[in-house]
Amino acid sequence: MQSHTTNFRFLCTHTRTHTHTMSRHAFDTIDHQLLLHRLERQSGLCGVVLACFSSYFTDRSFRVLYNGGKSSVVFVLCSVPQGSVIGPQLFALYTADLEEVTGQHKVNLHLYADDSQLYVHCQCHDTTFTVARLGQCVDNTGHLLAANRLQMNPAKTELLWAGSKHNISVLRGHAPALQLGSDTVTASDHVRVLRVTISSVFSLEKHVSKTCTACFYWLGCTNSPKT
Repeated sequence: MQSHTTNFRFLCTHTRTHTHTMSRHAFDTIDHQLLLHRLERQSGLCGVVLACFSSYFTDRSFRVLYNGGKSSVVFVLCSVPQGSVIGPQLFALYTADLEEVTGQHKVNLHLYADDSQLYVHCQCHDTTFTVARLGQCVDNTGHLLAANRLQMNPAKTELLWAGSKHNISVLRGHAPALQLGSDTVTASDHVRVLRVTISSVFSLEKHVSKTCTACFYWLGCTNSPKT
């Protein structure tokens, strides 16, 4: 079974630490049998309800029709449709164990479908210990994701130290990075969470600027004469 990646963003401050992760193609790798097991054992589904989900996942196949030709039939052994109403809900149930893992490290978790954020609060003098605790949490989270045939994507993992302007000025140039195996995640000045750009001092200035730029561009396209 192929594994796909999960992206994280981390937020560290008081400072607060914010880590953000998402799953690339994660919906495509949900194991049907493992999901049915979770629905039965963890969500308490049984009888006709569980049988409906089992029927929904069983004996599914697809083929491509193009220019009069047909591809061979491919049987779908994993995945849930991301564009469906129930797909994100099933993914949330599939990864429900993440909250238990992060809770063991006293790290706050926020999930939206395959987009995840980890939050930790700390004092400015305690950043080294905090980022080490966060790193251990992320490491254990990675093991859980691997068991679910998912994996984190260090290339899309982001770290943000956020707090007051005074605290951030104290940390400037000295904020510890996050070590993920052989990969090092350095702190960013801002991160984009669910299409909202947030700065290290909780300012939306960059987000407003980008939104205005996009609006002016599309207004210009609308007003330009047609050829």
